[in-house]
Amino acid sequence: MRKMLCTMLAVLLTVVSAACISPAQADSAGEFQPRLDTESECTITVVGSYSNFEALEAEFDLFNEYYPDVELSYVKPDDYNNLLGTVLESSTAPNIFFSYQWMIGNEKYQTVYDHMEDLSDPGLGLELDCLRSGLLNRDADGRLLMVPIFARNYGMLVNNDLFEKEGLQVPTTWEELLAVCEAFLSKGYASPMMGYSADSSGCLMNNLVYPEVVAALAADPEALQAANEMAPSAGECMRPALESMMQLIENGYINLDKCNEIGDNYTQVILRFFEGDVPMMVCTGDTVSGTGKRESQSEAFSKAPFTYSFVPVPMSEAGGYFIDSPSIQFSVNKTCENLDMTNEFMRFLVSRQELNRMASMKRLVTPTTDLSFDAVYAPFGQVPAERILSPEVIGITDPLAKQVRNAAYQAGTGAVTIDEAVGNYGSY
Repeated sequence: MRKMLCTMLAVLLTVVSAACISPAQADSAGEFQPRLDTESECTITVVGSYSNFEALEAEFDLFNEYYPDVELSYVKPDDYNNLLGTVLESSTAPNIFFSYQWMIGNEKYQTVYDHMEDLSDPGLGLELDCLRSGLLNRDADGRLLMVPIFARNYGMLVNNDLFEKEGLQVPTTWEELLAVCEAFLSKGYASPMMGYSADSSGCLMNNLVYPEVVAALAADPEALQAANEMAPSAGECMRPALESMMQLIENGYINLDKCNEIGDNYTQVILRFFEGDVPMMVCTGDTVSGTGKRESQSEAFSKAPFTYSFVPVPMSEAGGYFIDSPSIQFSVNKTCENLDMTNEFMRFLVSRQELNRMASMKRLVTPTTDLSFDAVYAPFGQVPAERILSPEVIGITDPLAKQVRNAAYQAGTGAVTIDEAVGNYGSY
C-alpha cells in the first residue's frame, strides 16, 4: 500500500507541476499557450497585396484550434499601396496589414505610420529572437513597427542535374562562374545564364548588379551618403558590378535575345527554367516561391524532372552575397477593434514554428535563422556572416535602389555605355 501511495503521489505531483507551468515557461519551450479566454468571440481581418494567401489561411485554422470562436479573414483591397491609409481610417479598418520599409519617412504614408503598433513591447510575447537580426528594422525612436513574415534574396536557380551531366561544379567564385559558363557554351548551350530582361522591373541586370552595389556602399559610408543624396559622383559605386555584368553578356554567357523571349519574371521564368536546358536562371527568391506549384504545370519537367537549388551569384572572387531583405512584413493597427486578440494572434504567428511552416507552404525565404529547413534555399544558409548584408540596416533607400535598377537595365540592354550609366546616377 505504501508503494501504491508513493506512486499516486508522484503522479499527482507531475500533474500539478505541469498545471503550474507559466505561459512564459511554455512559450520558451516552444509550445503556444493561450493567454486570453479561449471562448472569446471576435473577428480579425488581415489586408495585403497578395491575390491569395493560402499559407496564412492555414495559420488561421491552426489558431482556431486554440480560439475556435475567433473569425479570421484575409482581404486584398484594390490599389492596396495607394489606398491603405484610407482603409485604416475607415469604419472597417483591418487589424493587421502588409507593410514595407519604404513607407517609413514617406509623407504619403504618414497616416499608415501613425496606425502602427510598437511590436518590440516585451509584453506582447513575440518570439523576435528567432528572427534574423538584419530583418528587424526599428525607427528613429527605437520602435519595431513591422515584423518580417517572409524574406527576399537575389541569386540564381541552378539545374543541378545539368552540372552533374556535364561534369561541372556549381560555381562559388567569379573565376569559377566564367569557367562553367564557357564550358556550357562550348557544349552547345545557347545561354548558360538566363533571366527576365524585357523591363527594368525585376530584370536580371539588377539581380546581378544590386548585391555588389550594396556591398560596395556598406564598406563606404561616405559613398552611401552621397548615393542617398543622389550625387552623380556616387555612380562610381556601380562601375565594377556593371563591368562584370557586361563581361557576361559580351562573352555570350547571357544571350539577351533568348532572355527576351521570357514574358515575365515569375511564371514564365520558372517554366522556361523547367524546360531543362538552362544551367543557371537569374531571379529572386520571390520567383523561386512559385517553383513548387509549377512543377506539375510544366510538361517538360513532368516528363524529365531534375533537382535544382537557389544559390548566390558569385560576381566577385570572394563569392556571392546574401542580400537579406524583408519581402512581406506585418504591422498591427493599434487603433483596431479586438486589439488584445490581434496581438494574441501575432504572438502565435511570430514564432519559429509558424513562420517556418508558412515559408514552407509558400516556398518563400523564412525570416528565421533556420534557412536550411528548405533544401532549395539551403545554399544561402552556408554563406559566411561577413557576406550577409541587410540593405535596410545599412541604409539603402528605395530611391537609391531605383537608380541602380535603371542604370543596370540601360547598360545591360546597350541603351547607354557604362560611363554614361555611371555619370547619369541621380537622374533616372
